[in-house]
Amino acid sequence: MFLALGLAACSSMPTAEGAPVRVLYLSQSVGFVHDTARRPTDGLAPSEIAMQEMARDSGAFAVELTQDARELTAARLNDIDVLVFGTTGSLPIDRQTWSAIVDWIESGRGGFVGIHSAADTALDFEGGQEAYTAFIGGRFDGHPWTQGTPIRLTNLERSHPLASMWPDGTDFAEEIYQYTAFEPDRVRVLQTLDMSAGPIRRPYPVPITWVREMGGGRLFYTNLGHTPSTWADPRFRRQIVDAIRWSAHRLDAPAAANPAAQDWAALTAFAIVEGVPARAGSAGDIRDLQALHPEKHNGDTTAWDLARLRIRAASAK
Repeated sequence: MFLALGLAACSSMPTAEGAPVRVLYLSQSVGFVHDTARRPTDGLAPSEIAMQEMARDSGAFAVELTQDARELTAARLNDIDVLVFGTTGSLPIDRQTWSAIVDWIESGRGGFVGIHSAADTALDFEGGQEAYTAFIGGRFDGHPWTQGTPIRLTNLERSHPLASMWPDGTDFAEEIYQYTAFEPDRVRVLQTLDMSAGPIRRPYPVPITWVREMGGGRLFYTNLGHTPSTWADPRFRRQIVDAIRWSAHRLDAPAAANPAAQDWAALTAFAIVEGVPARAGSAGDIRDLQALHPEKHNGDTTAWDLARLRIRAASAK
């Protein structure tokens, strides 16, 4: 059942420019349930309460809440402008419904905002995992930075409207994902981990926030949002509000892929952790280090050490 806050009568037409953006927030968990998505017996989950508060305080959007993806139908898309996922696991969305969602976005009729475990989500049909991963831009590949780990955020574009609320070099505590099937040429990364700070440092880049355009539609994703305390942070709230506005074409901000900036982030991460500059052109090899880390090979460091040595040797030439 949908829960609503401040919604006017629904219409199949997009909302007028001055009207609040119509948002549907889906926080269904299939399997692991984050504290942010856990509903008490007689109430709402912390992230749902936060979404209601953001809608009320900003006046930028009106929100409906659900924890059942089966209520998301092709017809239902006519009544919303932005779909927000704070989901986990394989959602009960079939191929036909997913195709309708993608078409809704690509046609410019809708936008998408993904938060934290939206990158640890799949769809319940054959090929659904791959389809969703290609859509969101990457798939959860572990979180060496567990809940509460001190981190520092680097802004690749300090003035970008969807990242500037976090000053470059912001120290924070959060659970941070790393990703597989991530394609730098398809997204514009706005924030990454600064490997010069915190107890866990890896010689490869870890994107935090990215955007991309899908035909006439827009997609935003942020790694942040694991804990209720993050959802209460005014910087996070502003980022989500502005992401909703941007994905609904109410805010302008660039979304073209920025692979050169992402290459810089890769070279910087390697130089910081390894203590030597990496040769330009080795960013792809640096990204590949993630899959070779000993934690993924029962502690075996052979491939990890050889790959790092090759990058270091190439840099010395």
